[in-house]
Amino acid sequence: MQTHVRGVEMTYEDTGGSGTPLLLIHGYPLDHTLWEPQWKALAPRARVIAPDLRGFGATPLPQGPATLEIYADDLLGLLDALGIARAVVGGLSMGGYIAFAFYRRYASRVQGLVLADTRPQADSEGGKKGRDASIALARQEGATAIADGMLPKMLTPRTLATRPEVTRAAHAMMARQSVEGIVAALVAMRNRPNSMGTLAAITVPTLVVVGDQDNLTTPEDAEAMRAGIRGARLAAIPDAAHLSNFEQPEAFNAALAEFLKSV
Repeated sequence: MQTHVRGVEMTYEDTGGSGTPLLLIHGYPLDHTLWEPQWKALAPRARVIAPDLRGFGATPLPQGPATLEIYADDLLGLLDALGIARAVVGGLSMGGYIAFAFYRRYASRVQGLVLADTRPQADSEGGKKGRDASIALARQEGATAIADGMLPKMLTPRTLATRPEVTRAAHAMMARQSVEGIVAALVAMRNRPNSMGTLAAITVPTLVVVGDQDNLTTPEDAEAMRAGIRGARLAAIPDAAHLSNFEQPEAFNAALAEFLKSV
């Protein structure tokens, strides 16, 4: 599906129906198909909406910078275009950073939050240098080089060794992204604000999810969010790394379905 949002033809999946609207924001360097295991499983109880952010998947990247706030504004435009007043907003990794930005700007539109394999802190100086190195790699060697470097961080060693279909699908999703979209997202993440101060301001039901083997955004990061957000729940997904929803969809979907009962 496509719709015109803020000067961009945004591509998205929408399962429709009268269930709780659930807006799912993909991470870097991915696209909306990351959430296919969720929209297939949860469609009977939720209206799942999964867009391609600008510069990813089939959504183009206009000229000019991309920031977390611009991504958030695009998502608000999508909700408006679909006639959705309030939604549960969920994001994985960079999608979680965008969910924080969305909440800061449009809290009245948020019915609940799902923060999956993400963290509230800004990049350290070392982290920023890592973003710059990835920008240079993307420009010099392309998206496949980014995918090659990211894959071991996205999935557990066991999955990499024994589940070739999952491994191939994750690598292909990253390798097909545009260099321009990858670079724009890296700049946005490098320059993002610290969201630690946002945690105490969150008043909606919140689910924090983390793969128990996630070394990028760790279980310790997840516990910090659970402790900082009043009433938040924490679900640790066994045998999962950074792409917990993609690597262990049944456990992820069970946690999400249980959470949706509360909102």
